[in-house]
Amino acid sequence: MRGIGGASSGGIAAFTVAWHRPDQFRKVFTFVGSFVNLGNRQGHTYPDLVLANEKKPIRVFLQDGRNDNRGGGRPGTDPDSVDWFYQNVRLAAALSKQGYDVNYCWGIGNHGQKQGGAMLPEMMRWLWRDAQPVSTDRNDAVERGFRRPAAAAAE
Repeated sequence: MRGIGGASSGGIAAFTVAWHRPDQFRKVFTFVGSFVNLGNRQGHTYPDLVLANEKKPIRVFLQDGRNDNRGGGRPGTDPDSVDWFYQNVRLAAALSKQGYDVNYCWGIGNHGQKQGGAMLPEMMRWLWRDAQPVSTDRNDAVERGFRRPAAAAAE
C-alpha cells in the first residue's frame, strides 16, 4: 500500500524508486517529471526501458503542462530529449502500451506545481482506489486506533 511521488527531478526519482523496488512502492505520482536527458542522465530513455521490460506491478499517475520546458538545450542535443512535456507524453504512451495501470493529466501550465498540487487529492484517490473499505464497526479498535494494537506492536 506504499506510494511515492515528487515534482520535477523528484518525479523521476520517485518513478525510479518504484521501477526498481515495486516490492516496496507500487503507486507513484509525478508532477512535471524530469524524464529528460538532463545532464546526460538519460531520463528520456524510460519509455524505451518500459517497452523493453516485463510489466511491473506499479500504478502510475503523471501530470505535466503543455508549456513545461519545451526543449532547446545545448547545441548538438536532440531537442526532443530535453522536452519535458514530450517526454512525459512518451512515458504515458509506453506505460499504456505495456498495459500498466496509468493515468495522466496534461494542463496548459509550465514547469510548476500548481496544477499537480491542486489535483493531489484526486491523484491519491485514484492511486488508492482499491484500498481496504472503511470499517463502520464501532468496536473495530484497529480501524479507529492511532497506534497499532498492543498485540501487533509486541510481534
